[in-house]
Amino acid sequence: MLTVQPDAVRSWFQPERPGPLVFEHVARTGHGRVRVDRWPDPRVVVAEVPGNISLRGDPTHLPTAELATLSGFVDAPPEWLPALRAADPDVAVWDRVIAVLPDTVASPPPDPGVRLLTPDDAPALADLSAESAWIAETWAGVAGMLAARVARAVIVDGRAASIAVPFYTGGTYEDIGVITEPAHRRKGLSTACASALISDIRGRGHMPTWSTSPDNAGSRGVAERLGFVHERNDVLYALRTPVPTS
Repeated sequence: MLTVQPDAVRSWFQPERPGPLVFEHVARTGHGRVRVDRWPDPRVVVAEVPGNISLRGDPTHLPTAELATLSGFVDAPPEWLPALRAADPDVAVWDRVIAVLPDTVASPPPDPGVRLLTPDDAPALADLSAESAWIAETWAGVAGMLAARVARAVIVDGRAASIAVPFYTGGTYEDIGVITEPAHRRKGLSTACASALISDIRGRGHMPTWSTSPDNAGSRGVAERLGFVHERNDVLYALRTPVPTS
């Protein structure tokens, strides 16, 4: 497999749509990589950031050895499922709900308790719980997320209690990821952080989107309070990785 510049294969991932924007995130942030089976005239394109993958093209042309190295949540057309199952008989289908925030929904007033994170906040994120650590994975970890200055958070006693970040950023959409540490849940912190992030996203001229599981009542509740509306149902394929529980 050959690494290529994202612009060389952008047409494979157009039109951009709400949801798992792995390719666009790689192209716009520089985190992750895009690979092809050959150049020129690729038959397969793989866009990946840690734990998140998008596959396009003819699955018969992705070398078996390469497929064996992939793991994480896979965004791919349905015709990829047999190849994924051949590589991992335990691959699971993870149902997803994709929502968008219409322009007609007013941005909420800012919460003074929510602030933009910077590299100086590294100590506050040094001991994120294991169930919250995923929030930074598309930014190559906490340091990359803080360097980008795109995350909003509530800090309590010197530690991050809740964080919202564009988990994927594209040219039209930014998909919001949000976590609240267990000790701080049911206090409205996820809603407050996501509200602040919505204002940032709109300030960049983009549309906020929200992806979650049908059974994640907490996440769906936050999205509904903020005014997100259902756009479509979708799936990701969990390749050599467990499907999260709500």
